[in-house]
Order: sequence, then structure tokens, then C-alpha cells
Amino acid sequence: MGFVVLVFGVVALVHYYLWRRLVKATTTPGRTRRVLTRVLLGLGVLVPVTLVGSRAGWGHFLAWPGFFWIAVMFYLLVFLAVLEIPRALALFALERRSRRRSEAALARRMADRRRARAAEPALTGEPVPVRTGAHPETAPAAGSPDPESRARSVSGLESPAAEHPVSGPESLAAEHPVPEQEETAGESAASREAGDGSSGRTESPARGGEPARGGEPEAIGRRLFIARTAAAVAGVGALATVGYGVRTALGDPVIESVKVTLPRLDPRLSGLRFAVVSDIHLGPLTGTGHSERIVRMINSLQADVVAVVGDLVDGTVAELGRLARPLANLESRYGSYFVTGNHEYYTANGPDEWVEELGGLGIRTLRNERVEIAHGGAVLDLAGVDDVTGTGGTGTGGTGTGGTGTGGTGTAPQGPDFERALGGRDRSRSVVLLAHQPVQAVQAAEHGVDLQLSGHTHGGQMVPFNLVVPVQQPVVAGLGEVGGTQVYVTRGAGFWGPPVRVGAPPEITLLELRA
Repeated sequence: MGFVVLVFGVVALVHYYLWRRLVKATTTPGRTRRVLTRVLLGLGVLVPVTLVGSRAGWGHFLAWPGFFWIAVMFYLLVFLAVLEIPRALALFALERRSRRRSEAALARRMADRRRARAAEPALTGEPVPVRTGAHPETAPAAGSPDPESRARSVSGLESPAAEHPVSGPESLAAEHPVPEQEETAGESAASREAGDGSSGRTESPARGGEPARGGEPEAIGRRLFIARTAAAVAGVGALATVGYGVRTALGDPVIESVKVTLPRLDPRLSGLRFAVVSDIHLGPLTGTGHSERIVRMINSLQADVVAVVGDLVDGTVAELGRLARPLANLESRYGSYFVTGNHEYYTANGPDEWVEELGGLGIRTLRNERVEIAHGGAVLDLAGVDDVTGTGGTGTGGTGTGGTGTGGTGTAPQGPDFERALGGRDRSRSVVLLAHQPVQAVQAAEHGVDLQLSGHTHGGQMVPFNLVVPVQQPVVAGLGEVGGTQVYVTRGAGFWGPPVRVGAPPEITLLELRA
């Protein structure tokens, strides 16, 4: 329950982050933002519903849209996280440029104000009366009216107001200069005439003191432009990546040819070939064609042994039995073998019904048991253990073709039992162990296993999950070593969850033993 809550919490946080970057940062308040918010909220609800419904069986119809959105959501998160650094740098550069432009605009306004004060007397167009400090040659004598005044006096036109000639508002402005903080009219006029001092153009400050740039749509704004650009890049990148991943996941598996040298291998066994496949994941997103293609490709390898190392199905026999029927056509010299994976335990009826079903298809399930593969006059021990997910209960070992078995009579516990599978054997023989999870090699090494064949990891399935897998598993894909035991991990032929594989194409392995 705690893990489920954690998963849902992470999904909620991811969708909140996507809303911040893809909706809030790219839209202005209004109808568009409300619609996009509701769409993203609906997609967020779709994720847990798909996960629960696909596991319970009632939500298979949601598998395609639900898992597809999970893949898109994941790569949107990846691309947006990567873009955080260039986005932050772009915003920093924008703020720095805006400050510089604001400072330059302020400096121009101060210069315009100074020019306006200097040019104001010339702009009035009228003479300014000199009241004090006039030149003695031009100023009238004290108490002596000037000729014009005497003439007006004679003609009877002189009035008290004529003593101070007024030629309009300009004269009043000249006679009573406006203080600096009130000289807005002169400043505005001078600014329109002077502009920026070079181009005759003025730049009106935008909101927040930022000068508007003529070539950029003002409705978008520079911050909005950066946010929308980042969102567009992330969206295109995510959709392109998912599209490529869908094509890879639904395409033919890659045939990987691997030669493994076992120091203790009898030379007569050298050249023995295994066709290894895992994580086929028959489920609601696959059809009969998926299993038919895998069978056809395995048969083309003409292997001596076929090993299916877990996670064959994601449902019950009733739901998926028809998809597994093509497995009856598998061909090999010494038979086909299966071990349970974690997903066999996730099905509603558990792994037992699939053990029985596969037995009817000619595939033997090794449930903490081993068989002897006789080849070229020598014998190889082939053992198999249940997945670590199995807890409690008992199950029967499946019947099948090829080899003689030990340790598989009666009932077998649902969970790995290395002592049961490997105890009492001839230590002079080499032994190959089938175990679904690579981590089981830790115990395999304690029992002297020469080679373990595993799956489970999918090779990460979607980059960069391959960087996270090592936290849980000692080998992600390919050949590795744990405690002296060689481990080969196949990437699997199917997919789980999103029908997407990026950086980890599906695989069928042809593994050849060498002495």
C-alpha cells in the first residue's frame, strides 16, 4: 500500500510540474488556461486508473491511451528538466538586458529634461520682459515711462494692467519659471523633438520599466516567448521519442549472438546453443502475432535448448491463453524450459495455472529443480528457480519434453529454493541456472553456478531508466559477473506498461557455450 501511495504521489507531482511549465508559463489567465488545466488534470487521473485497471483486468480498454500518455509524460518530464538550464540562462540574459535598457532609457529622459529646460525660452516665441539687472543703456530711467507708455497715456488707453505687459501663457511661464518636477510639458515637447539624440525616435517604456522592442509581438512578451519555445521543444522532442520507441517496441526483436566461455565446461559440450528469451509480456497490448513472431524467430536459430526466463504473461489463462498457444510450436533439440517471473505472481490466479498451461504446450517449468542435458557424450546440469516475488504456498512442477529431472517431484514452493534446485548434484559438472532476476546471482554464486540466464530489467526499456536499474540489479543487460558466476541478462522480447522501447530494443539471444 505504501508503494502505491508513493507512485501516485510521484505522478501527482510530475503533473503539477508539467502544468507549471506547459500551461501556467505559456498562457495568460483566461479560457485557454482553464481548458488546458482540465485536460492535464484528466490525463493525470488516467495514469492511476490505467495502472490499477490493467492489473485488475477491468481496465484493459484503457491500456493504449493510458500507457501511451505515461510514456509521453515521462519524456516531457525528461526534456523539460534538461531545458531548465538553458531556460534559466535565457531568463537571466533577458533580465540583464532589460535592466540595461531601463538604465539607458532613464539616462535619455534625464538628458531630454535638461535639454527641455535649456530650450524653453526659445520655445515661447515672445520677448521676455527684463525686470531687474537690465543694461543701463537699454533700461529706461527710473520713474520715467517709456515712449510707448506715454503714448498710451496720452490716448487714454493706459490701464493698470499695462504696467506689466503680458503676451500670453508663454510670457507667464517665462516670468514665473515652473520648478523642475513640474516641467512635464516642456520635457515632453523636447523629448518628441530630440528623441534619442540620433535617430529622432523615442522608445516608450513598457510595463516594469522595460523598453518595448518594436520587432517582437507585444502580446506575447519575452518571458512568454521563452516559456512557449521551451514547451514546444519539449513537446516535439517527447512525441518524436515516443513515436520512435513505439516503432521499436512493436518491431522485430534483435538477434544477439553471444559466446560464453565456462572454465569447467566439458569440451564435449562446447558449441551447445541456447535460445534465450524473456519478458514476452503477453497482455492487452499484444496479439497472437507477437507470440507467433517470437516462435518463428527462435525456430530459425535451430538452438539445442530454448530457455524462457520469466514474465511471459500479464493476465490469466482465461484472458491470454489463446495468445500463448503458438508457443506449442517451439522447436529445439533438447526441449523448452520456463521459470516464473514476478509478473506470473501478479496475475489474479497466480503462476500455477500457467505452469499447467505451458506443460500442455510442451514447455517444462523448472520450479526449484534441475534436469540433465546429455550432449556429445557429456552432461550439463540445467537448473531453474522461482522468482523472488513468490511467497508462501505450493505449486506443482510442470511436465514437458527433454532431459531427465531431479528435485521436481511432489510440490514445489512458490519462491526460490537454491538448495532444492542445486543441492546434491555432481560438482564436477557445469551448471546453467535459469533465474528471472539478475540479483538472484548472489545466491547462485554461493552454490557454485557457472552461468545464470536472466531477464527482468528490459535493459531499462526507456532511457534513462537504464541508469536507475543498477540500484536494484547487478547487471542491466548483456554479460556480467557476480561473485564468480557469469550472468547473461537479455533485454526481453516484449514490453511492460508503455509500448515503448528507447535505447533498449527487444532481444532474442542465441547463446553458445564454449569450453
